[in-house]
Amino acid sequence: MDDRLELYFHIPFCVRKCFYCDFLSAPADEGTIKRYMEALLAETAGSALSYAKYTVSSVFIGGGTPSVAPVFCIEDMLGTVKEHYSLAQDAEITMEVNPGTVSEKALSRYREAGVNRLSIGLQSADDKELASIGRIHTWEQFLETYTKARKADFRNINVDIMSALPGQTLSRYRNTLEKVLSLESAPEHISAYSLILEEGTHLYDLYEKGMLEIPDEDTDRLMYQETKELLARRGYRRYEISNYAKEGCECRHNRGYWTRENYAGFGLGAASLVENVRFKNGTDLQAYLANSSGCREDVRQLSREEQMEEFMFLGLRMTEGVDEGLFRRLFGCGMEEVYGEVIGKNIRDGLLRMDCDFAGKEERAALRRLSLTEKGLDVSNYVMAQFLL
Repeated sequence: MDDRLELYFHIPFCVRKCFYCDFLSAPADEGTIKRYMEALLAETAGSALSYAKYTVSSVFIGGGTPSVAPVFCIEDMLGTVKEHYSLAQDAEITMEVNPGTVSEKALSRYREAGVNRLSIGLQSADDKELASIGRIHTWEQFLETYTKARKADFRNINVDIMSALPGQTLSRYRNTLEKVLSLESAPEHISAYSLILEEGTHLYDLYEKGMLEIPDEDTDRLMYQETKELLARRGYRRYEISNYAKEGCECRHNRGYWTRENYAGFGLGAASLVENVRFKNGTDLQAYLANSSGCREDVRQLSREEQMEEFMFLGLRMTEGVDEGLFRRLFGCGMEEVYGEVIGKNIRDGLLRMDCDFAGKEERAALRRLSLTEKGLDVSNYVMAQFLL
């Protein structure tokens, strides 16, 4: 069993909930945020013994907007990790921040505390589009935050952008891409997502009432193609369905999710996967504040079939696909013994491909990888759903 472990910290607070957001997050007063961070530290320290055999390879601080918490809370949290866990010297430590919520001094303190990768939520370079989805910042505030991050010595930055926003045209979306790529020091990583109207969100309600115009499916596809082509020309490799990176700058933490590495989640609603056991924390804030160490629920040992399903549909999110040799080592059989009909059909339809390399000249042992084709990536959800047993 792999001795690596990823840690995820959920800070479920924000200045204001965005109109598209269905995440577990909400505004809160400073007192509540501080009480929550104390509970988070208690859960983290109290769980350390359970993970004593692991080396922490990555840390991800997400939300919500983690940067709404006092800076010392982030420092204390990372200090707790260093004190109670075995943290790899080269661990990737990512923190999400939103424009307008951080100062240069705060960013410098995050960097000194060990954060070495930032993920900045831009979404759009158009102020009208930002307002239409409830973002609290402008393009200028993003520029200020980005510049401050570079001054604070962050050399690995992701920028989130979104397409298919209300009223968005292809040219306006292209303008967002161009502006991000034209930054004085362009980001190392770009996450590009298409807007999904989730039930229970403000945008969903407007759409149901006929009060929201969003790009049609054809325009959405053109935006998707524009993303792929423009980022490829600018030196970004698409390594996952929605993620693009310069050479060597892929998000190691997220790759861990897609390859089913062990990860432990701390905080309200945080999910975990440890040695094929999935569990998560409850979502009741008051219950978490009262007893953060006793909030685990939905503990479930994954069956062999469930493990195979996850191996396939998570692994196929990556452009490199899944390794048949690893599948065989984990499950004692080949992929085609389980999924032969599905694999064959999708290869014939041009949605999957099986690539073969060789391990060495002497043994000439084939290493086979199954991956989505460009056509398959365009309909990835359809393809991956077929691997559910």
